[in-house]
Amino acid sequence: MAKVPAYVAGRPPVTREGVEVFKLSSNENPYPPLPSVLAAITRAASQVNRYPDPAAGAMLAAVGRRWALSPEHLAAATGSVRLLAQLVEATCDPGDEVVFAWRSFEAYPITAAIADATAVQVPLTAEARHDLPAMLAAITARTRMVVLCSPNNPTGPVIRSGELEGFLAQVPGDVLVVLDEAYREFADDPEVPDGVDVLRAHPNVVVLRTFSKAYGLAGLRVGVAAAHPQVASALRRAATPFGVSGIAQAAVVASLQEAAEAELMGRVAALVAERRRVADGLREQGWAVPDAQGNFVWLPVGERTPVLVDAFGAQGLSVRGYGTDGVRVTIGEVAANSRLLDVAARLV
Repeated sequence: MAKVPAYVAGRPPVTREGVEVFKLSSNENPYPPLPSVLAAITRAASQVNRYPDPAAGAMLAAVGRRWALSPEHLAAATGSVRLLAQLVEATCDPGDEVVFAWRSFEAYPITAAIADATAVQVPLTAEARHDLPAMLAAITARTRMVVLCSPNNPTGPVIRSGELEGFLAQVPGDVLVVLDEAYREFADDPEVPDGVDVLRAHPNVVVLRTFSKAYGLAGLRVGVAAAHPQVASALRRAATPFGVSGIAQAAVVASLQEAAEAELMGRVAALVAERRRVADGLREQGWAVPDAQGNFVWLPVGERTPVLVDAFGAQGLSVRGYGTDGVRVTIGEVAANSRLLDVAARLV
């Protein structure tokens, strides 16, 4: 396990006397749970002496209704990252290859290493986007999986419908293409595809989504995969028994009720508006901010990364640094975003 890279979580802010501090380092939703969701959580908490439904039947039925998919196309786990790990474990023997863009989600090289697979990292373009032609060129006879992150975490851009379809048309049919859409609800690019529609036309596509971001259930750890029945069945067989808690299942069902989901998507719209305000403000100050389609913005500042992380931290803003590649800043409370802009103006 020594070769497995460690996952680095976003650091909490350091408490400072007389200063309100904000955590903008973990892509968390700043809004608290809806009252109706809290009520469902409370009811479910009274049953924690019992095991949860191992099949998450009511939850997956609710998800299936929302996505217009039958439950046989769905599988759940404790976060989309666990589903990704199950896919790697199920498809890769030691030495098989997993291709993904870099920089992208930190869990990708970790899941590959745990399965003793080879991580093939394909550099992003100058615009911090997936280089799909280069990713196609990286596919070999040992490639078992390609992972696409759209919107890409931590840089922000999406993969658009036309380029995705062109890519899928050239990927060998025996290579699994995993479309990680953890932040899709925040994307407002009119050309962003719906992964569920994509998988209907492509039997080798799996879509990963999470209830941690737009739905604000990060602390309950629920991810759902949408796939063709054979793949979804394999995921269900590989799942940890009773992995998704009864509380988490109840919270998802409550979040997918029509009125609750409408309110949650209203919160998403507010965060998207704040993302535009922050991204536009940073660009006006002179920062090079790539297209931002998640609930975060990316500052590709290279060697300045550690210095800027400390500088924002000194002003009560915990942000996420990535080595010497750049800084990711989550869109948080309005006051946090305004302070970010004020501090950034002095650091540009």
